[in-house]
Amino acid sequence: MSGRVVSPVRAEARFPTTVPVLALQGIVGAIDKPVLVSDRSGRIVAVNEAAKHLFGFPVDSEVEKLNLFEDLLKWDSSDIMDELRSGKGLVDREMDHANGPKLVRLRAVAESDWFVAQIKDKNANGDAATQLTVQELLQEREITYRNLLAAYLKLQEVNRQKTVFLASAAHELKTPLAVIKGYYDLLLAGSLGRLTEKQKDILEESKESCERLVRLVSMFLNYSALESGKLVLQLRENDLRDCLDEMAKRWAEAFQRKNVRLDVQLDPSIPTFRFDYQKVQQAAANLLDNSLKHTPSGGNVTLVAKPHFWERRVAEVAPNSERRRFRLPRPNSVEVSVTDSGGGIPPEHHQEIFEDFVRVDRNTSGMGLGLAIAKRLVQAHRGKIWVESEAKKGSTFRFLLPIEQS
Repeated sequence: MSGRVVSPVRAEARFPTTVPVLALQGIVGAIDKPVLVSDRSGRIVAVNEAAKHLFGFPVDSEVEKLNLFEDLLKWDSSDIMDELRSGKGLVDREMDHANGPKLVRLRAVAESDWFVAQIKDKNANGDAATQLTVQELLQEREITYRNLLAAYLKLQEVNRQKTVFLASAAHELKTPLAVIKGYYDLLLAGSLGRLTEKQKDILEESKESCERLVRLVSMFLNYSALESGKLVLQLRENDLRDCLDEMAKRWAEAFQRKNVRLDVQLDPSIPTFRFDYQKVQQAAANLLDNSLKHTPSGGNVTLVAKPHFWERRVAEVAPNSERRRFRLPRPNSVEVSVTDSGGGIPPEHHQEIFEDFVRVDRNTSGMGLGLAIAKRLVQAHRGKIWVESEAKKGSTFRFLLPIEQS
């Protein structure tokens, strides 16, 4: 027996020390005065069109390959560093230009490795109160980014607490529900005395409600395990036909009570392969549960499992003739499908029904987690799940399981 921990991929949250370069280019490009930004070595990382025009470069030229100090300003970089340190990160110098002398203000951006050079006419008189510096723009963007990230992390923590609460509540309900269900079985079996037909009917309805509550509790526990990344696959060599046949027999009574026919078709040529017996049963059971809810009395539900050749698409797709020529001689996956004669699902809902807490039909019971959990369990096996349906024409849910698990 082997296990594999499957956890959702989550991006690590880090507070940046600088604004991303793409965002910096957008900020600099929005300023109408000549502005250039370089790193500590003088390599230009951002420049606006006004600065390109000032230095006589074409708009589409690659000014970023030049050095701010040596190639453009003609300054000695070591002298500039000394002056920046003594001037608290700010240097004002004149620069000769064909259109007259210019005043260059060089500023070291706090908490970054960038220098910002702002250029204007030496005799220009601007209203300093209305001129927003590049550093102020960067600081404003940085503050906004930090606030958004803090809000996102807070929402993540709220979501985590919600998941923990659901798991705790479901766990506390699991034991008493099992005891109640056991007493129902004893009563219905006649072990505690003879029952009238009316009493049997009442107990049958009560047991059905209890079983529905047990399924909801189990759903919450599975959802919390998936959300916390604690899903563990127990991959062993199993027979999928035995797996699905056992699951279908457990559901036979529920289908009979609703007067819905369940037809099971399991291809005998399906080979044994490595998969998690319980997890695949759960995924298929969630599809059966969903179909039973949406199929009226007198309807049909069909469970089918058969070998399938899963032709995975790659970046460079060979011509059709070549793909047929080199196609595998045997199936590389198993297709499991559940088809019902219910009301169907409009095409615009085919993707969202696999999301958490989504219910297309508000008139049915449930929390909208069954299909979401089935999708995660199938994907944990490196499989694929989808739906084929039209409104008022029933639905077919299919999933593929690769036969060879790496």
